[in-house]
Amino acid sequence: MSTERQLGEVRFLTVAEVATIMRVSKMTVYRMVHAGELPAIRVGRSFRVPEDEVHAYLRGSYVDTA
Repeated sequence: MSTERQLGEVRFLTVAEVATIMRVSKMTVYRMVHAGELPAIRVGRSFRVPEDEVHAYLRGSYVDTA
């Protein structure tokens, strides 16, 4: 499968959409992107985050409690 086709199948979310899903502020999402915790691409002056990466981050952030 070519890279172009794979990118065409990726659903990208805006920072506001990511913030809503994660229930955090947009500034928190920007900090995560700039820190490299959450991968993103730049489109003009804004960022887009792959939806799969948001879900992967959330899955990896679960904490087991007693």
